[in-house]
Amino acid sequence: MDLAELAIFRAVVRENGVTRAAAKLNRVQSNVTTRIKQLEEELGTPLFTRNGRRLVLTPAGETLLPYAERMLALADEARHALKAARPAGRLRLGTMESAAASRLPGVLARYHQAWPDVTLELETATTGCLMERLREFEIDAALVATPFAGPPAADVFEHVSVYREELVMITPRGHRPIRQPGDVALSTLVAFERGCAYRNYVEAWYLEHGIRPTRVLELGSYHAIVACVAAGAGVAVAPRSVLDLQRNADDIAVHSLGTLGQIDTLLVWRRGHLSPALDALKSALLAHARGETHTPAEAAAAAVA
Repeated sequence: MDLAELAIFRAVVRENGVTRAAAKLNRVQSNVTTRIKQLEEELGTPLFTRNGRRLVLTPAGETLLPYAERMLALADEARHALKAARPAGRLRLGTMESAAASRLPGVLARYHQAWPDVTLELETATTGCLMERLREFEIDAALVATPFAGPPAADVFEHVSVYREELVMITPRGHRPIRQPGDVALSTLVAFERGCAYRNYVEAWYLEHGIRPTRVLELGSYHAIVACVAAGAGVAVAPRSVLDLQRNADDIAVHSLGTLGQIDTLLVWRRGHLSPALDALKSALLAHARGETHTPAEAAAAAVA
């Protein structure tokens, strides 16, 4: 059952017969008759009976008609939406907790104001988890840290670098300066679960010097991680932008990781799946990273509203 057959079926109903429907659709009568028969064979039931010269809908035809109307209307709506290329519909965005807390609140508020027809769904997870969900089409895009192994596979994903984060090590206040893992006095690493790109970077840093943390304490939020470090439970790594939001930042010491800590946040999506809604979000994120208040598209949308 395809849209062309449904359009022919609807035309026969509206025009009260094959002859007028054929003229309306600019088709020959035999083609219209054949397509109706094909639809009936596909559905396994007759859709019309003949009453003299007039075709009358059977009960099955009466049942099909409203579905056909809705399916054809939805197809028209989809065509108009794509033609207009105006952001609309559902956009499922995955993001690291750090980006959700420090980067997204203002961007998403302005995005909602500019594009009210977009229903934005947000979820947080580690970079590894988000990349897997994106691969399985469970989300439309993700804000992730550049994986330690390198950027996402170009044959599957597209990406753009949005933010440059400075990853730093945090320790309890008064800890001696840290230049290499041997300077870390505490043996416990406080971190997110496996799949966190930042955890991968710091574990690789330890291994480069032949050291492993004795224990990894896995927690689910930066608020809890910073609190544990402040209490002396261990050390951790976090983007400096997140630490600016922490209330107990005075109880920790911050140590630079040098070039190792310079990590790009990427917006990643499936190759060929850049929708108008996602394209507008990409523009908003890049404008925010450049320090602009509104993108040109947002300004235009606000003017129209």
